[in-house]
Amino acid sequence: MTMHPSTGSDGSVGPGGESTLPSWLPDEPTVNRMAAEFFTGISSDFPEVPSAPTEFDPEDIPRDLGDTDPWGALTAFRTPVSSASQPSAAEPTTTPRFYFLDEAEAPPPDRGAALPSRDFDVHAIRADFPILRERINGYPLAWFDNAATTQKPLAVIDRISAFYQHENSNIHRGAHELAARATDAYENARAAVARFIGAPTPEQIVFVRGATEGINFVAQTWGRKHIGAGDEIVISHLEHHANIVPWQMLAAETGAVIRTIPVDDSGQLRMDQFGALLSDRTKLVAVTHVSNALGTITPVAAVVEQAKRAGAVVLIDGAQSAPHIPIDVAALDAHFFTFSGHKLFGPTGIGAIYGAAEVLRDLPPWHGGGNMISDVTLERATYQPPPARFEAGTGNIADAVGLAAAIEYIETLGVENIAAYEHFLLDYATARMGEIPGLRLIGTAGHKTSVLSFVLDGHQPEAVGRALNEKGIAVRAGHHCAQPILRRFGVEATVRPSFAFYNTCAEIDRMVEVVRQLAMNSGRRH
Repeated sequence: MTMHPSTGSDGSVGPGGESTLPSWLPDEPTVNRMAAEFFTGISSDFPEVPSAPTEFDPEDIPRDLGDTDPWGALTAFRTPVSSASQPSAAEPTTTPRFYFLDEAEAPPPDRGAALPSRDFDVHAIRADFPILRERINGYPLAWFDNAATTQKPLAVIDRISAFYQHENSNIHRGAHELAARATDAYENARAAVARFIGAPTPEQIVFVRGATEGINFVAQTWGRKHIGAGDEIVISHLEHHANIVPWQMLAAETGAVIRTIPVDDSGQLRMDQFGALLSDRTKLVAVTHVSNALGTITPVAAVVEQAKRAGAVVLIDGAQSAPHIPIDVAALDAHFFTFSGHKLFGPTGIGAIYGAAEVLRDLPPWHGGGNMISDVTLERATYQPPPARFEAGTGNIADAVGLAAAIEYIETLGVENIAAYEHFLLDYATARMGEIPGLRLIGTAGHKTSVLSFVLDGHQPEAVGRALNEKGIAVRAGHHCAQPILRRFGVEATVRPSFAFYNTCAEIDRMVEVVRQLAMNSGRRH
């Protein structure tokens, strides 16, 4: 993966087509250094699971690769370290601050990226997730289905339990103590979401069931009010069905036209063709920030800038970006941004949508009922200002509180630290999986989060998923609710391991060995 020193805040592409990757993402030498530092301590001990028959041994990793080999961190595990390269007994030593790492040399200045905290202890983090102690078919669970949903730390589980034990009540209008507690917890959750994504005020956050409902909310409020016959909605070839079907439904209702940004052979948006799609008929541009099927991080800053210049409203689907990379909606300046709590290590059934203040004030109500009204007679109703206008009835109070706990947990670890560690896992897995004969990676953009889709010659994706499950490894196998982009690459389904900050290289090695054995068996049959 090639990193460039000219970076933007969110992976944008400059006007001349040059890469302007995010300032928080490490450049290539830094990634390699991080890989070398992390690698020695990210193995877990699974004595009952046979290790992969490779030359790799964690003890063979050099403690300091320097900058002489730009791909050293991805190849060092194949190169035994001579005793001459190890410190002598006479050399001074220091107490490691990483539980798994000797003191690392200071990174060169002006890297433009935050290195992982010296307190980023993956094994301590794993202890926070009770489900990771599960055994599947006798093997420790390796959860590589994070793009579908993430596991929950005890901080979230305990917070939801505490809410039901000590705060459970309906909110906003009760004249008693528990109502006050529940209301405070719910509105504090709204403030936590605003802080996490950089929204100017909590009043710009509307709670929804998830990103899918957030997109439908925009389609059925802003879309019904502003989209008419002949108007154009621009989406991309990368979209999840949740960012395709609501617009198809709206277009069928209104007579609007849907246009699509194509992708190149790596799975990145063709920004050179995006501008040609925009016209005075373009009313809405709705694109994913990160592809759930390929992991591609799209240049959303450039998308927003061009779309707004054309006079269009912009929605960003952040379901796959919010868990993995820093989000700043104020800097991004899109009109809408939505994400799901369950992909952010929080509960299911809760998510949020951010809206620009002037846009939210213009939107009609979506659902009718309690809480969203200001006054009701038998003849008419008047409505609360946002966000209450869009939250009719009793909301998912407990899970909003759980989402806040998930956000606070992530903030404790540091989003930049999470992004750097997951980037390392992706590079490590990409290198190892690339060694397997007959394996084809689907989606090879240079700017990705921790998704690794692939197909294997002679094996249906579902069969590969079953073989991995037999060894306790959970992946997604299928179309990932993103059929158009898979068909763009000539496949109907892929195997999709997707990594999170609690995953390890040892787990990846287990997966690689299962897939390698499948490939070898396929070769023997032929």
